Amino acid sequence: MQFENLKAVIDFAIEKEKEAADFYDTASQEESMSGVSEMLREFAEEERKHQAMLEKLEKEGIGKSLDEYKLKWITDLKRSDYLVDMEYKKGLGYKDILAIAMKREESALRLYNSLLENAETEDTKKLFKVLCQEEAKHKNALETMYDDYMAKIGD
Repeated sequence: MQFENLKAVIDFAIEKEKEAADFYDTASQEESMSGVSEMLREFAEEERKHQAMLEKLEKEGIGKSLDEYKLKWITDLKRSDYLVDMEYKKGLGYKDILAIAMKREESALRLYNSLLENAETEDTKKLFKVLCQEEAKHKNALETMYDDYMAKIGD
């Protein structure tokens, strides 16, 4: 995937974050279990934070904003690597909703890593590193929740 300029990269990433937030919002409204619904709303809010961060970068410029961002390694538990893709349907169980969310974050992480590999400028590389880290954080959090749940039910 090629982009004309850095603004196009940021606009693309903003759209991806909006799509993710919309997915989690829609799913949260369809869930009857209040705990699952709340969890999905929290995921949507995290995606909106990414969107706001990207919009700020676009407005203020990448250099200064990203210089303040601290990159750190996020452990990949690889739990989602062993799950099959599923389609969200109203009424799915907690485990399945977590699995869908993990796969979505895995897919976003894979996309941003691919874009990072093909980035040409240092600013674009830094932007994709930041986006990779944010998606890796979400993936790790979801995989941890999944592991905790599976341990609780005896898996």
